[in-house]
Amino acid sequence: MPPLLARGCDHHTTRHVSSASLADAMASANVLLLPEPGSGHLMSLIEAGKRLLGHDGSDETPGLTVTVLIIRPATAESAAEVDSHVSRVAASGSGIRFHHLPAVEPPTDCAGNLQEFKSRYMQMQAPHVKAALADLDAAALVIDFFATGVIDAARELAVPTYVYFTSTAALLALTLRLPALDETVEVFDGTVDVPGMPPVPAGSIPGFLGDKKSPNYTWFVYHGRRFMDADGIIINTANELEPGLIAAIADGQCVPGRRAPPLFPIGPVIDLGLKGWSEDCVHRWLDAQPHASVVFLCFGSLGYFDVAKAHEVATGLERSGHRFLWTLRGPPAAGSPHPTDADLDELLPEGFLERTKERGLVWPRRAPQKEILAHPAVGGFVTHCGWNSTLESLWHGVPLVPWPLYAEQHLNAFELVSDVGVAVAMEVDRKRNNFVEAADLERAVRCLMGMSEEGTKAREKATKMKAACRKALEDGGSSYAALQGLRHAILTGTGCNGVASPGETHGQN
Repeated sequence: MPPLLARGCDHHTTRHVSSASLADAMASANVLLLPEPGSGHLMSLIEAGKRLLGHDGSDETPGLTVTVLIIRPATAESAAEVDSHVSRVAASGSGIRFHHLPAVEPPTDCAGNLQEFKSRYMQMQAPHVKAALADLDAAALVIDFFATGVIDAARELAVPTYVYFTSTAALLALTLRLPALDETVEVFDGTVDVPGMPPVPAGSIPGFLGDKKSPNYTWFVYHGRRFMDADGIIINTANELEPGLIAAIADGQCVPGRRAPPLFPIGPVIDLGLKGWSEDCVHRWLDAQPHASVVFLCFGSLGYFDVAKAHEVATGLERSGHRFLWTLRGPPAAGSPHPTDADLDELLPEGFLERTKERGLVWPRRAPQKEILAHPAVGGFVTHCGWNSTLESLWHGVPLVPWPLYAEQHLNAFELVSDVGVAVAMEVDRKRNNFVEAADLERAVRCLMGMSEEGTKAREKATKMKAACRKALEDGGSSYAALQGLRHAILTGTGCNGVASPGETHGQN
């Protein structure tokens, strides 16, 4: 297989290559996917694999197979969750194949450093990934962005390697920029220069990047460097969502003196099928509410509240006067990162449920988030700003109130308010473990759900983003074109940009 070409591709040619000619170019191409075993990363990369196979509604791709390399998670609870995901996908008839890598003992000296743990654990898989590449006759390898430590193993076998970036173009631009910032910036204070964005307040930088002495920071500097060694970067966004950032990355503004690898924005990469309601009580309650009248509060698979936070939320919702559906989870059991079903009597103020029973529902366990966001009664979303949740919200045109809790969510929140314009800001105190006062939540909910200018603009922009996201995936859309370019690059071994730089054509109709 010839090496991928980083530049000089004819995007019109790539855009219109037929499935038949791709199949002629290579009789069989097995693409291996290496996800980080966390649910959000695993499921996102599997969905991207379905897109490669043509299960997004575009032309199917003869001659292409997709095999997911499954890494055993470090905890039994997470392993059971991964097994459940794999079993469900395997039984769905999607055509996705699975290959379980041999078990590896996880590092035990990363307490409190999640990014270091993930990066090291992925790097430890390199020998087994190399063996799988050879045994499964891989035409290409697509790795989670925590797995750049396996790039050299793929290079030894001359297997083209693509990074799959599950988060925003904002975080990608910052990560690419980080090695240069590391050499010039002693402390992140004031604002941080991220090409393609307004100046980013230091308080919105992910916590794991705020301490240069932290191993989490050191690993992200490493990843930023290694992204430049990839044959391409696939990112879960659309050009219409983050146009300035995608242009800045593709134009080489993030790494002084170098241009980034070919960029393929193929998003939104989310499971677009609604699976039906697992909680009929929630469905029936929503059916009884007026159109766009309910604010939905949900905080992801790891989000939970203690008594103090839950009391503030309850007080803010009660004072707001608006209808609400609140997914409330309790603190994890000892030794587990996963929230528990909430004890409402313990977490909520006395009498709250009775006082709000005519306009509110508190659900004490996981809820069908995607189905709820699709319901016409939902008019706003108070969210932790995980990127998968954000994309689901925008897919259904629901504006947001960001309540970031961990990872890159503070950066996501800043971008959604200040750059994309689909969210109403709320005061979140990072120094108090992301505490929100009842009055701030009340104000944000009133603003988003009422007739304020700020809320109206967020709703209008969310409606526009709904249309833009859907158009991007249609034949002729930007993400559709990027996906076709990615398929062509993999099947023919000729690299081609998913995004053109100035002076080049995008190859879109």
